[in-house]
Amino acid sequence: MLHRHILATIIILLLVSPLRGAEYYYEFNANCQKAYEHYMALRFTEGNNTINAEIKAHPQNLMAVYISNYADCMLLLFNGDPRDYDKYYNHLAKRQTLLSRGSTSSPWYRLTKAALYMQWAFIHVRMGENFKAATTFRKSYILLKENDRLFPHFDYNDIFLGVEEAVAGTVPDDYKWIAAIFGMKGDVKKGVAKLDAFVRKHSVQEPLYYDALLFSTYLKFYLMSQQEEVWRTINSTAFPVKNNLLFSFVKANIALNYRKAEDALITIRQMQQIQGYNSIPAFDYEMGSALVHKADNDALYYLQRFVANYKGNLFVKDAYHKMACMQYAEGRVKEAASYRLKITSTGSTDVDADRRAERFAKEDVWPNVVLLKASWMIDGGYYNKALSLLGNYKEADFSSVPEAAEYNLRMGRIYDELGDDNKALQYYARAMYIGRLRKEYFAARASLQAAFIYERLGNKQQAIHYFNQCLEMPVQDYKNAIKQQAKAGMNRLSIK
Repeated sequence: MLHRHILATIIILLLVSPLRGAEYYYEFNANCQKAYEHYMALRFTEGNNTINAEIKAHPQNLMAVYISNYADCMLLLFNGDPRDYDKYYNHLAKRQTLLSRGSTSSPWYRLTKAALYMQWAFIHVRMGENFKAATTFRKSYILLKENDRLFPHFDYNDIFLGVEEAVAGTVPDDYKWIAAIFGMKGDVKKGVAKLDAFVRKHSVQEPLYYDALLFSTYLKFYLMSQQEEVWRTINSTAFPVKNNLLFSFVKANIALNYRKAEDALITIRQMQQIQGYNSIPAFDYEMGSALVHKADNDALYYLQRFVANYKGNLFVKDAYHKMACMQYAEGRVKEAASYRLKITSTGSTDVDADRRAERFAKEDVWPNVVLLKASWMIDGGYYNKALSLLGNYKEADFSSVPEAAEYNLRMGRIYDELGDDNKALQYYARAMYIGRLRKEYFAARASLQAAFIYERLGNKQQAIHYFNQCLEMPVQDYKNAIKQQAKAGMNRLSIK
């Protein structure tokens, strides 16, 4: 790919050219803006061609050095290929050396260096290099705090400080040591407020606007429980999904997590018409996951394409888990067992979904098909279909404790989404009672959902009670995601 040659071009022009006495500067000019827009649409070739042209025309413009890092960042975050990681890892140090040539009197000096560290911290997390991620995040945070002290009115700091402040307040238990290295206590509301203020004040033509918009979108959705507001935003003209793979992917991803599988499918089908779609296997994973909610056998085709073409490790186990369960639900036990065997020998356990898949493979217990199909329907937003299915059963029809707890959670989720808070809370209470001491996630998720209801109703005391109860449960499946949301709820309600 062309971005292999970007760094070489920078080094040759800066180290060999006669511009050693030139004054380096930071200008987000037309070429930088165009390259930035290309990268934020995952159009790598166009982005690389444009930034190369800028570097050759204005080698002393250090903004081009910073923007060039988006090529590595986007490629590695989406494709996660360890070979690419090994190939491009040295780019961080080389770009930091080049950025160090700038003037320390410019607010962009520390900001570009801090943002570069933050991007690579995300990459390190993506590749399972958690210690490197922690130390790199810390470097970013120190630079941002210093820049904020020196240039308090330079609100571009708020893009990255807002993210770090929000996330630090909700770090899952498995990553508490990262927050300790930060040496900071986060605040979700303050962090998101900084991003929101930046987005309102700035426009799409200004530097790093898309960073702020994407960070704000995800943090408001996952940590501020502002799903409806986010959904309105990503369906408005303010969210540039047309001919943009990155923003289309974000819309599809949020649609899936907001239980709108049909919207996700429409979005991904539109993405399939955009050049470059087939170069990112993660899109096939999203498509397959969306089709699972409909129990559509085409899901197998997309998930198989994902595991065949993807060179990274995240969500591979989950893909095989989904395929195994799809086959099992259709009575194809031999095929289901074959997919199940592949779970333990592939991928990693760095994310909750893959950890759950690994336990599924090792415990050798198949799910109840009725509850499995109901869970797919509910998570896809097909609530009435799920009610028609589960309405034919009662708790006594499920003999094991986990199944009884799951039945009550699923019924609670259906009534929750259909707007019947009283029935939802009754089922959630039963799920919590049955499964409160179990490792399965059903009771903890029921407690989390009950807290959301009480928070929405303005009953702060009860919301706090259930958020806290969720945090105390010995859950294993989806532990980080569930407990991060509970911590975010406590943070929103000003409970530290």
